[in-house]
Amino acid sequence: MDMVIRTAVPADYETLGEITAQAYLADGHLDFNEDNAYLNVLRDVAGRAALAEVLVAERDGQVLGGVTFAAPGSPLADIAGPDEAEFRMLAVAHAARGQGAGEALVRACIERARAVEGVTGVVLSTQRSMAGAHRIYARLGFVRTPERDWAPIEGLTLLTYRLKL
Repeated sequence: MDMVIRTAVPADYETLGEITAQAYLADGHLDFNEDNAYLNVLRDVAGRAALAEVLVAERDGQVLGGVTFAAPGSPLADIAGPDEAEFRMLAVAHAARGQGAGEALVRACIERARAVEGVTGVVLSTQRSMAGAHRIYARLGFVRTPERDWAPIEGLTLLTYRLKL
């Protein structure tokens, strides 16, 4: 069966929360490991779904990964301007990497952004250590926007990218 990208439903939330948390932990993106407060945010898919659209990649009934799409005006948009959409927390289970789920999720965010009237771009923030994701962004035409880089907490500078639609 082919991979399907769809809106997450409550039955997906716990699984996607763990996929996201474990991706950040295993890849070393959390400074304090299990004690990192951001881990609770990563696991809170229900909270994100109440404020934005959470998408999952699924194959044969198994959730492979997910992403949060924040349309203009969403409280989950960290850096987006009024004419930009943003996506956050892209994560794919380790066992499912290399199968195209990450790229398919990013493409779905781009499609959703194009469907919103007045949206001229898609933006995102990422850590320096997320090299696999950076390759996806470059392949899909995103460009670095260093003038928008920011630090949500002291010592963690996030890199930003933008795709012009």
